[in-house]
Amino acid sequence: MLGRAIADLSRGLNPTVVLSPALGGVVIGQEVGRALGVRAIFAERQDGALALRRGFTLAPSDRVLVVEDVLTTGGSTRETMQVARAAGGQVVGAATIVNRSGTVPQLDVPFVALLEVALPTYEPSDCPLCAKGLPVVKPGSRQVTV
Repeated sequence: MLGRAIADLSRGLNPTVVLSPALGGVVIGQEVGRALGVRAIFAERQDGALALRRGFTLAPSDRVLVVEDVLTTGGSTRETMQVARAAGGQVVGAATIVNRSGTVPQLDVPFVALLEVALPTYEPSDCPLCAKGLPVVKPGSRQVTV
C-alpha cells in the first residue's frame, strides 16, 4: 500500500528505475518499483560510502527516483542521488515514507513524503538529556552514541 502511494505521487516524474539506499530503503524501493512497473535497485555501503554493487548499473537514459523509508537529515538521500548521477543516471525525484526532518529537504529535485513528522532537535548546550547526564543517540542508519 505504501509503495503504491509513493508511486502514485511520483508517477508524473516518469521514472524508469527506482534506486534506494540499503538497508532501510530496499523494501519500500522494491514496492515503489513494482507499483510503477520499473526496475528497482539499491546502493549499499562499501568502504564507508554508498555504491552500486551486485551488477547494478544505470544508463544516461535512466530516469531515477530515489526512495527510502525514513528521511532524517537528507544525507542518505543526497548520497544516493550522487551515486545515481555518478553512474550516469538522471535523478528526477526523491521520495520517502516518513520525513522526520521537520523541514522540506533541499534536494534540487521534486520530493514527496507520505508523512511529515517534526521531531525536536537541540544544540548540545540546550539538550535536556545532556543536562540529566543521559546518553544521546544520533538517529539514522549510522547510529552513534555521544
